[in-house]
Amino acid sequence: MLITFILFSITSCWKAQLIGGPVQQNLLTDGTYEGQASHGPNSAKVVVTIVNQTIETIEVVKNEAWKGKKAVPEIPDRIIARQSTRVDAVSGATNSSHVLMNAVENALKKAYKKSDSY
Repeated sequence: MLITFILFSITSCWKAQLIGGPVQQNLLTDGTYEGQASHGPNSAKVVVTIVNQTIETIEVVKNEAWKGKKAVPEIPDRIIARQSTRVDAVSGATNSSHVLMNAVENALKKAYKKSDSY
């Protein structure tokens, strides 16, 4: 039990790797898509709405941050403004920010039309 706690404590300090970047709008299919991501003590579940091949809204259904603070509403607002899932993290909520960005990216993967890139 102690070893598990120590390993969890160590790995929870590592930042989640970002998986996204600028949205490929020409490949998006309009609709509503769900995405999830987690890393260490942080997890997020989002619902992303695409209208006219643009991210219109991001609803954060679940956002758990055991350590650090949460990155809502800043990260969803930044993603919508930049149309990118790689935006500046919220200070003091880096891992939570990365997890939210990854959850949105995972939702977008479902929204991309069939292509060679996805």
